[in-house]
Amino acid sequence: MAASASRPLALLACTSASLGAGRRAWARLAVSSYSARSALPRLRGRRSFATSARGAVMGNPGPGAVDADVGMDAVQRRLMFEDECILVDEQDNVIGHESKYNCHLMEKIEAGNVLHRAFSVFLFNSKYELLLQQRSATKVTFPLVWTNTCCSHPLYRESELIEENCAGVRNAAQRKLFDELGIVADELPVDQFILLGRMLYMAPSDGKWGEHELDYLLFMVRDVKLNPNPEEVADVKYVNRDQLKELLRKADAGEDGVKMSPWFRLVVDNFLMGWWDHVEQGTLQGAADMKTIHKL
Repeated sequence: MAASASRPLALLACTSASLGAGRRAWARLAVSSYSARSALPRLRGRRSFATSARGAVMGNPGPGAVDADVGMDAVQRRLMFEDECILVDEQDNVIGHESKYNCHLMEKIEAGNVLHRAFSVFLFNSKYELLLQQRSATKVTFPLVWTNTCCSHPLYRESELIEENCAGVRNAAQRKLFDELGIVADELPVDQFILLGRMLYMAPSDGKWGEHELDYLLFMVRDVKLNPNPEEVADVKYVNRDQLKELLRKADAGEDGVKMSPWFRLVVDNFLMGWWDHVEQGTLQGAADMKTIHKL
């Protein structure tokens, strides 16, 4: 089922690999815009009814809110208003959907209304070095911070709502690894992602924006070709354990302006070094625990 669900993404990724730089942006837009809403389960989304207790509908922000964000980068603005995140409860049951914009407003997060599904990919090369990315300066949340290979959200679309074997999350990870790092689908077979666990966390970015996510943690060991998208990624680097520890030291000391994403730091502090042992030993499957949701 996972292979069938990801076929449109794989075909698009393979086609896009041969496009010029000018057409690659169009290919990314096509991936982002792909939807099969007519086939979606009939979930009662939070935007489908008025929440009179708060005096508003959880849907798109009104004109005043839009005007307040006129300085937002055009690409990030499109993603914030067009992408629909999957709302879940703390047991990871799907309960609706909401715009990426609303899901990352601290006022909505603090009201307890926009917990949404997310994923974090940790991609290692054959030397067992971890690929990190620095988020672009135009990112709405946590710009220019260093983080794991790729972090994003499955969207409210048929291919990314598939629960069996976490196929929806796998498809979303494949999509965003192409979108952010230019890694074509053929190099990232969805069945090769190893899901190690889930964590639930909340983190403010600034006074307006933040994160409240139920995050799936996916690992893969594979050598790939990178073509980072500057609209999403400012820099990339592979690091071994000692190099990562030095990066963390600089972040803690405030040296060289180094900052780390809060979700990546949670994974590092709670899981990563032990899981890295399994990466090197080829025993990742044995470390997986998808029954527990770690509240961090």
